[in-house]
Amino acid sequence: MIEILSRTELGRAKEAGALVANILHTLKGRATVGTNLLDIDQWAKSMILEAGGISCYVDYAPSFGRGPFGHYICTGVNDAVLHGLPTDYKLADGDLLTLDLAVLKDGIAADSAISFIVGESKPTESLAMIEATERALRAGIEAARPGARIGDLSYAIGSVLSEAGYPVNTEFGGHGIGSTMHQEPHVPSMGRPGRGYKLRPGLLLALEPWVMADTAQLVTDPDGWTLRSVTGCRTAHSEHTIAITEDGAEILTLPTL
Repeated sequence: MIEILSRTELGRAKEAGALVANILHTLKGRATVGTNLLDIDQWAKSMILEAGGISCYVDYAPSFGRGPFGHYICTGVNDAVLHGLPTDYKLADGDLLTLDLAVLKDGIAADSAISFIVGESKPTESLAMIEATERALRAGIEAARPGARIGDLSYAIGSVLSEAGYPVNTEFGGHGIGSTMHQEPHVPSMGRPGRGYKLRPGLLLALEPWVMADTAQLVTDPDGWTLRSVTGCRTAHSEHTIAITEDGAEILTLPTL
């Protein structure tokens, strides 16, 4: 299903996007050395419910997971890049933490992810990897405009990641979003220009470049959810929800705090 939102629905999408972004901004500030991932999950739950939002994750039970997910945010540490199930783990200095959050507000969902280093240690290679996903995300957003094809966005994203020297996995990628979290079209992190669905004003997309330092292969934890690099290398993930407008693309998941 591909949804094209009305002006009224786009207004609600902006509210959902701001909520997601503000929660992630707050959680990043709270995620210090010694913070437990389960506390992050509870903080996310409290902020979602206080704002009148609905978690897109807690009851999420797709075919590839061992569902339902049962938590309110994905927390990936170091080699965990996607669907990180919060566990009883305390963050250490230098950990690379990815927070991925999706919330439904007034019938419209927004989805965003950030990766950052916890504590005072700032490993150069990890920072470079995070920055590469952020640059790839910007490139994908710049390519998004009415009349562009999904392949144009995928090509822009993949070009940045490949030029930075990272292998690219195309199994999991960006996606359409609207009244539900995951919709068509799929937006892989590698593609051919001029191919795929043609973008229209009112379309929402969640673009999410992610990489692993030295591999494109994933392995699933025994929890049935957490996806890690098969080599144990570090990973990074950046994501924004955008709305296609008459002029280009508007980022909905920017913090307003």
